[in-house]
Amino acid sequence: MTNQPLKLFLYSFRDYDEKKYFDDLSRERHFSYSASADFPSLENAHWLEGFDAVSLTPTKVSEQLLEAFHSYGIRYILTRSIGYDHIDLNKTRELGMKVSHVSYPPEAVADYAIMLMMMNLRKMPYLMAQSALQNFSLPNKMGRSICDSTVGVIGTGQIGQTVISHLSAFGCRILAFDPYVNDAIKDKCEYVSLDALLKQSDVISLHAPATEENYHLLDATAFSQMKDGAVVVNTARGTLIDTDALIAALESGKLFGAALDVLEDEVGLYYLDRSNDCIANRQMAVLRSFPNVILTPHTAFYTEQTIRGMAQSTVDCLFDMANKIDNPLIIS
Repeated sequence: MTNQPLKLFLYSFRDYDEKKYFDDLSRERHFSYSASADFPSLENAHWLEGFDAVSLTPTKVSEQLLEAFHSYGIRYILTRSIGYDHIDLNKTRELGMKVSHVSYPPEAVADYAIMLMMMNLRKMPYLMAQSALQNFSLPNKMGRSICDSTVGVIGTGQIGQTVISHLSAFGCRILAFDPYVNDAIKDKCEYVSLDALLKQSDVISLHAPATEENYHLLDATAFSQMKDGAVVVNTARGTLIDTDALIAALESGKLFGAALDVLEDEVGLYYLDRSNDCIANRQMAVLRSFPNVILTPHTAFYTEQTIRGMAQSTVDCLFDMANKIDNPLIIS
């Protein structure tokens, strides 16, 4: 066990939702913390001097930044996210630094994904925009029912499993693709190859991790294999989709629509107030111009239960790292 109270520094800290949970946890677990709303950078890395651990949210962490963390005595890096592809694990291993990610209840993202499916199938963005203009006519507003659809779920970990479990109540046919069969839901879906899922699904929902193997999992070839009029939903990671290929599939009419909570190049956009800026992201601008596309700013996770779970998971990992206790969320 450690003798001195652990000291944690949190970047990208949100006073309006995270603070109350970290305040409670610091009193319960007897550690101290400081925080800043700023993202980590070489210019502010010196803030870490005297701390044992640093916590951050998804933002690119370069080798130089990791070296700066290490030079100021940081032993543990805790990302307050399920994904950890923004951290160079080879470099952290070289520096002898431990890395962890978080776990939180899967229902928030799962239900959000299903909401996006249904909103897209029912043309909700177009319907609401026209209603705001007092156009209450019916032409061009006919939607489709999810219960009559075949839904393909790519990735059947905790979130994908929950999506399938909840979808089963709608009565739709459910296909699944994952290198590993999840026994908990194999009676609620049909495991098929990725090619078969792409060819047969009316709705495709992504719940896979961002790995080198999964980079641009949905590319031009994948879109060409899909049924005409398919819907694509992504609440996982932006790099799973080749955005240019997606735009081409939407422009050609191949897809009925898309609903994206994540984008390829969202760093520097999501979680920031850019309301007075000219945003240099042409792909986003094109997607936002389409009436059959829903873009939400990486908020599928965002519920009280999730934020509490992320804080608890972060602190659990901090103490497990320090006390050399096995924890599946410690990845390096």
